[in-house]
Amino acid sequence: MKHSRQNPHRVPFWLRWLVPAVLVVAWLAIAGIGGPTFGRLSEVSSNDQASFLPAGAEATAAQDWQAKFRDSKEIPAVIVIEGDSAFTPAQLGEAAALKGKLAALQAGSTVIGPIPSEDSKAVQFVVPIASGGEVKTVVKELRDEVKASAPEGMRTFVTGPAGLTADLVSAFAGIDGILLLVALGAVFLILLVVYRSLLLPIAVLFTSVFALCAAILLVFGMAKLGWIQLNGQSQGILSILVIGAATDYALLYVARFREALTHTTNRTAAALTAWKAAWEPILASGATVIIALLCLLFSDLNSNKALGPVAAAGILCSLFAALTLLPAMMALLGRAAFWPFRPKLLPETEREPELLTGLEGQKGLWRATGSLVSRQPRTVWIASVLLLLVASAGVLQLKANGVPQTDVILAASNAVDGQDALARHFDAGSGSPAVIVADEAKAQEVLAKTKASDGVGDAYLLAEGSVPIVPVAPGAPAAPAAPAVRDGKVLINATLNFAADSNEAENVVLDLRRELKKIDGGALVGGVTATALDTNTTAQRDLVTIIPVVLGVILVILMLLLRSVLAPVLLVASVVLSYGAAMGVSAVVFNHILGFPGADATVPLFGFVFLVALGVDYNIFLMSRVREESIKHGTRPGILRGLGVTGGVITSAGVVLAATFAALGVIPIMFLVQLAFIVAFGVLLDTVLVRSLLVPALAYDIGPRIWWPGKLGRPDADAAGRGLPAAPEPETAEAGIR
Repeated sequence: MKHSRQNPHRVPFWLRWLVPAVLVVAWLAIAGIGGPTFGRLSEVSSNDQASFLPAGAEATAAQDWQAKFRDSKEIPAVIVIEGDSAFTPAQLGEAAALKGKLAALQAGSTVIGPIPSEDSKAVQFVVPIASGGEVKTVVKELRDEVKASAPEGMRTFVTGPAGLTADLVSAFAGIDGILLLVALGAVFLILLVVYRSLLLPIAVLFTSVFALCAAILLVFGMAKLGWIQLNGQSQGILSILVIGAATDYALLYVARFREALTHTTNRTAAALTAWKAAWEPILASGATVIIALLCLLFSDLNSNKALGPVAAAGILCSLFAALTLLPAMMALLGRAAFWPFRPKLLPETEREPELLTGLEGQKGLWRATGSLVSRQPRTVWIASVLLLLVASAGVLQLKANGVPQTDVILAASNAVDGQDALARHFDAGSGSPAVIVADEAKAQEVLAKTKASDGVGDAYLLAEGSVPIVPVAPGAPAAPAAPAVRDGKVLINATLNFAADSNEAENVVLDLRRELKKIDGGALVGGVTATALDTNTTAQRDLVTIIPVVLGVILVILMLLLRSVLAPVLLVASVVLSYGAAMGVSAVVFNHILGFPGADATVPLFGFVFLVALGVDYNIFLMSRVREESIKHGTRPGILRGLGVTGGVITSAGVVLAATFAALGVIPIMFLVQLAFIVAFGVLLDTVLVRSLLVPALAYDIGPRIWWPGKLGRPDADAAGRGLPAAPEPETAEAGIR
């Protein structure tokens, strides 16, 4: 009989202490290995735009041919020395003496220059740098040398592709430190406010940080094996996404754990009860985001393809941390995690309140929200839709056709200033020529047509035995030599009159491609400008391809989770409308408040993937709980009950995710600043308006039919849930609540 008097909630020792301790130690080991790997990501990261092009792009084909004409891969650094008046003979002599010093520093082929400008107020050098080396280090050495050796009173710049690459790498430098600190600091402050506890925010942050360590280890391995192409953008997004997602999943679990502690004094039993209640929505949410991100593999851009598995790996690690590490810590800490405001054990009569309206037991903001939804559901959801439609109108102002590389860097940049100086005194495309691949038999015709084209300052054949980038003097032909021929092809360099990263230069490339193919059908036009052009074109094509795939995948997952067709369709429609509103408001902010010249062509796609996938997250958290409550109490009371019990946790999760993505704004890269605003604003919009008002009001207005064609959609099932003999009409149910 002793056995019958034992505590029915008693948990074996191995489950109370051994399993949680083993899980915590295992995650400590993962963090110990993955943490130091964070600083090694630069070993497998590249910010070279050309490496992200699809194999079928014309610029990629031209680049492959260009490699056959060179012994090594090089990118040019363009050095500009500028004065307020014409150079004196003595100053020109000082500039000429600089050539030898530059040659001693660079790791590429012959330095070209000094080339004086037509107004004699500037000279330029072109220094090829081996791209396999540390470009940032070489550029810094060049800048230091030029500044020290240039004639007194002159302004010096190191620009061109190498200079811009170096400044871009410097702008990304904050990813390893300041970005992470800002994101973690913001999350910690929010958690302190939400829980008014010191220990619980630390436990949640440990979950996020350990998940990030695991993700870094996984991503580093994939990049090291050559499975993915990692760059600074995807690295920054990985950190933010893991911290935000892991914290969101942790908040959902903690809410269930706190609720379970009001039903039992056994911390292990509470941890297991919370796990059983939280694993399905967390797993469904994580799976939705992972599969949506993996849809980026359908992209033609290698950069998009890379972000898919990188971000998916981060979500996977967040998922496992939230379902293993956090429950283990909660099982060990119990009520102490919430100190000093520990949850109290409720009397059995108060644990599962009998619901007539769904508002029983609720207080404050969420009772008021539920009351509004129940009294005027149709007015609420129609007003919400109209508001979102008005905000979406701003999409017409969105200029996502790409921006010049000189506008990408928002911080002070010597390379950007150098491009301006270059444009003042030389052909703006100096140092970054368009590269034309043509048949040997058509070489002279193609060359003549290129020189005669609008927007082309000069053009010349590549000579055998040398790799000229610009002529020896402005307008002067290259020295007579036999043209270099590889497999029946020749290479022509065309210096454009416009900056290589400008829209005008892209238009010149388009004209060249169209006109030269009339002479030589196999002619290819590549180079820096063509690479940017093909990247933007491909990104816009990806938007049309990937959006339907992502929506289809999310719709199927929601149908499986909610056992319904109508509810998932409406949920997907709501997040698409929310995305449109976020993009519309963002366009207005970018154009009229921040004064950005435009947006990268990948911004709408990344914004869509993150906002739709993450927006569905909150609807999964809400509607999975609504379904659970609807089974017990009926659909309309279940909607109000689900809204009330999830309102605080989902809103907190939305604020956390918005804050973490907003932290991307500390990196002075236009793409990341724009993505930070889009996702942060969109998540808040989705959390506050769509999930709190639009979805509950629409579901409440539709009633049990929201679960069509599932069992819950039948009137008899809804009546059974409320313990009623027959299902009342919607008007009767609403009247009872009023």
